[in-house]
Amino acid sequence: MTPEPAHRILVVDDEPDITALVAYHLAKVGYRVTTAASGRDALAAAREERPDLVVLDLMLPGVSGYDVLAELRRREETKDIGVILLTARKEEPDRIKGLSLGADDYLPKPFSPQELVLRVSAVLRRLAAPAVAVGGVMTAGQLVLDKTAHRVTVAGAEVELTATEFKLLRTLIEREGRVQSRAQLLETVWRAQPDIQTRTVDMHVQRLRQKLGKAGECIETVRGAGYRFRRPEARGAGGGGRKRA
Repeated sequence: MTPEPAHRILVVDDEPDITALVAYHLAKVGYRVTTAASGRDALAAAREERPDLVVLDLMLPGVSGYDVLAELRRREETKDIGVILLTARKEEPDRIKGLSLGADDYLPKPFSPQELVLRVSAVLRRLAAPAVAVGGVMTAGQLVLDKTAHRVTVAGAEVELTATEFKLLRTLIEREGRVQSRAQLLETVWRAQPDIQTRTVDMHVQRLRQKLGKAGECIETVRGAGYRFRRPEARGAGGGGRKRA
């Protein structure tokens, strides 16, 4: 496996042995690797070096990995950087919190360096090939969403969606590969109207999947965290915790 030479990876961990191990295996397959030992250094490096992906420990001195992740996603210049959480905190609530904050993948310690390299490659491929958007048309497999015409087709057949269903699908496709919590979707799609409950999101996703048929499988449920859109070729690679609701 030979990654593109432009792929830059930032490894963030306060344990020198772990940092050296991860950096060695990533550099061995051709990635350009830099490291940081604290949350503040990680944020500074991410802003200055613009890595393609960050391998991020959660238990960092000072600024936690969760805080680093949240800040990366908040800032316009770093919001699209890939993030894989690599941590000894392996309980489900920790994984759900990380995915909800926008992590692309989660790997608990102890870990296989070879598996980490494969997961890095998978995330980079997904980020490098988002749903194709040309002239307001977004394409993901046989699913085509035309933002201008407000029209959705699957395998050439038009699918009748409500305005809310269309906006929900558009939001998920635009944020492909990243978990969107119910709260995030409420804020974006429903503008967080006070009388709207999180169960409304679940019901709309269920109806949207039914209308899309086979293409509805691209909308994944991440247990306890929210929903994620992944194209057919991306599904099945990494990203534990998926299921259909």
